[in-house]
Amino acid sequence: MGLSVAFIAATTEELDRAEKEPDWAEEYTFELYEDDDFPTRPVGGPDKAWAGLEFLLGQTDVYLDFLMDGEAILEDGTLFGWSAEQIAHLARQLRALPWEQLAAHYDPERMMKDNVYPNMWQFDAEGELTWLEDAYEELVAFFSAAAEGGYGAFMSFSF
Repeated sequence: MGLSVAFIAATTEELDRAEKEPDWAEEYTFELYEDDDFPTRPVGGPDKAWAGLEFLLGQTDVYLDFLMDGEAILEDGTLFGWSAEQIAHLARQLRALPWEQLAAHYDPERMMKDNVYPNMWQFDAEGELTWLEDAYEELVAFFSAAAEGGYGAFMSFSF
């Protein structure tokens, strides 16, 4: 299974309730992720590429720490709330950062040395770079769509 990060758009009201009722939030987000026909709510995320993207972003002016940004909803660190303001701010930053600029910092040897999850960078360096690009594009699309809709987000971290 591995460590993965996923986002689903959330209203301010949902995030407020989640802060007050973490048990409700856990059940509610599970239902949202399981419901194949929820309304046009943006969903997406970097999945297992989150640490690789953090590594690349860490070499730029865009700061993103998936496991520290947002507000923890569940004490076990598996569910976070991201405000609409955070989503909008990050969406602007990500849209302004072309993939080519981010990819210039790809260093499979250093990523292996630094144990960047999932620590497989040297086995198929070009294939993993393409995987990161796809994850980045999905992340930018999610943040952009959520920001355009005025949403915040629930972020799940599963392991």
